[in-house]
Amino acid sequence: MQRHLLGSMKMKKQAKPYYDLKQSKKRLCVLQGGTRSGKTYSILLALIEFAYKNKGKGLYITIARKTFPALRGTAMRDFFDIIKKENLYDEKLHNKSSSLYTLYGNYFEFISVDQPARVRGRKRDILFLNECNEFGFEEYTQLALRTTFKIIIDFNPSDEYHWLYTQIIDANRNDVDFHISTYKDNPFLDKTTVSEIERLKEVDENLWRVFGEGQRGVATETIFPSFNIIDSIPENASEIALGLDFGFSADPTSLVKVYKHDLDLYIDELIYEKGLTNQDIAHKIKGLGIDRSIEIYADSAEPKSIEEIFRMGGINIKPAKKGADSIRIGIDVLKRHKINITKRSINAIKEFRNYKWIKNKNNEITNKPIDAFNHAVDAVRYVALNKLMVSYSGKYYIS
Repeated sequence: MQRHLLGSMKMKKQAKPYYDLKQSKKRLCVLQGGTRSGKTYSILLALIEFAYKNKGKGLYITIARKTFPALRGTAMRDFFDIIKKENLYDEKLHNKSSSLYTLYGNYFEFISVDQPARVRGRKRDILFLNECNEFGFEEYTQLALRTTFKIIIDFNPSDEYHWLYTQIIDANRNDVDFHISTYKDNPFLDKTTVSEIERLKEVDENLWRVFGEGQRGVATETIFPSFNIIDSIPENASEIALGLDFGFSADPTSLVKVYKHDLDLYIDELIYEKGLTNQDIAHKIKGLGIDRSIEIYADSAEPKSIEEIFRMGGINIKPAKKGADSIRIGIDVLKRHKINITKRSINAIKEFRNYKWIKNKNNEITNKPIDAFNHAVDAVRYVALNKLMVSYSGKYYIS
């Protein structure tokens, strides 16, 4: 028999989103918040408590995210961490092939919108959309139409023109409870984490507004509106890795070295040239005297080129792991740092000055960058994706 989770939890003060959801009486509960405000964990606790209070009713509670790998590494992982910690987990009740867990006679199912059959599948009683700003409006609609009782949404407010605002939050609907939370509303954060979040004030005003204060971002067309031009790499900066973006006749091949000290990133352009063959690239890399222990992350869309350069010996080159939505994520990771570029890196400076978001037909800024001024930028992004990210509850944080 499964015991009651709250036997050990109810005496603890929870993060603000837990109480916001518990007090919500309307069909939609929208929880907007900054980073580490406890949104996802709080929602999961409240849903587990709901399952306990409705024991044996056979209710379906769907927890969804844009992609299944993201879901598995965030809300799904947190759910099972909670029930295992509270000795509620029973492997016999876990249908792993269907990503379904039976708890107190109710059903928790985990789905993603890259599983179309499940999106358009059976009805559910409660729907929790984790990081809902990743979903398209049509995807949301398909899931919402098959939800009979309650819809819970959490997200970071990074996109000023997102459909969550136009269709739900700002739409004068009478079926929506809307709440905002910040890291200050989470009593479980340690001082180191708080300090790390508060450093965003010094890095980027808009990032601080979104991830620190939990407020709607203000769109700016230029992706990297502020960076420093420096004479040389400071002595206290540590080498992280190199990034390599392939080109040939139309586009330049770009090789950059990236250094880090605290929240400062330092970028030094080493190669930026058109018409280079793989043999040329390997020869130039060897000529730079780069230590073999330092990794070079190259565009994984060019496996043949990577293999050819690797086989030429003495070059520690490997494909960059990119994954879904890697361009936006890589940009976001970079924007969480102070960027410094050496004055000799004239092409990288030009790219960082001119790399912009695409505008739609209504002259609104989208979350997709232009496909230009992105060779040195992409090389830096490969390093960011592979060396500057650590996973924590579905977010990517400064390492």
